[in-house]
Amino acid sequence: MQGIIVKGIGGFYYIKAADNNVYECKARGVFRNEKITPVIGDNVEIDIKNGKGSIVKIFKRRNELIRPSVANTDMLVLVVAAASPSPNMPLIDKMLINAQINGIEPIICINKTDLSDGVEIAEIYKKAGFRVLNVCAEKNEGIEDLKKMITGKVSAFAGLSGVGKSSILSIILGDTLETGAVSEKILRGRHTTRHVELFELDGGGFVFDTPGFSSLEVYGIKASELQEYFPETEKYRNNCRFRGCMHINEPDCAVKEAVNDGIISTSRYESYKMLYEQLGKIKEWENGEQKWHK
Repeated sequence: MQGIIVKGIGGFYYIKAADNNVYECKARGVFRNEKITPVIGDNVEIDIKNGKGSIVKIFKRRNELIRPSVANTDMLVLVVAAASPSPNMPLIDKMLINAQINGIEPIICINKTDLSDGVEIAEIYKKAGFRVLNVCAEKNEGIEDLKKMITGKVSAFAGLSGVGKSSILSIILGDTLETGAVSEKILRGRHTTRHVELFELDGGGFVFDTPGFSSLEVYGIKASELQEYFPETEKYRNNCRFRGCMHINEPDCAVKEAVNDGIISTSRYESYKMLYEQLGKIKEWENGEQKWHK
């Protein structure tokens, strides 16, 4: 039978199979010999004999995100708090780039709109060409719209501690997740998610819940390719004075002019400059090693 890995604990993998049952399986030794580790979201073929299951084949992954490892993601829902904690713009930009590198559609979900309207951050990313949705988990507002967006997809939810990611998932999944409280002193959530798990949606599709992507850096692209992942710069690039303009120190740069005119967000441009400098220091063999940094 074929199925999808929905959970993995202690060397055992739980596969939601085509017959709608969940089977506990071990990976065959051949995978260990080939240094292949099954990950949540893998599409697999399993063999059940005498009540014991084995993973006999792992189908080619469309993409894989690292730490925690999840495979075959269609959509990344990046949950951001309008306030408490304040949005971390460089981190948002890094996650958007990594989603694009891996061919994953990103959605920015602005939560806690009862504390702040989130208009400023919403405008920044709408102008940049990304899909943005405002929700309020506290009042259960906008969650149905989000659910419609992810139905039929394999989606990963990500975000800093305290932004309300698990509260949103609890509403979507029928209150099956624990939710950590936000510490008023340090404004950091005590997130209770301990491992990656894939939950099935009533209307079709699956949702990853993860403890959060750690050590997040941008890998897999060169500094000269970075501008391709800032879609708001596209219509200005050909108007720069120099062909191959990197929009850093060059004179008569149309992208920098758009920033100065307020057309391109200053925070987005600052993220671009910071990442350009970081990528410029990475050796070629390091850069091609992986797409989502461990």
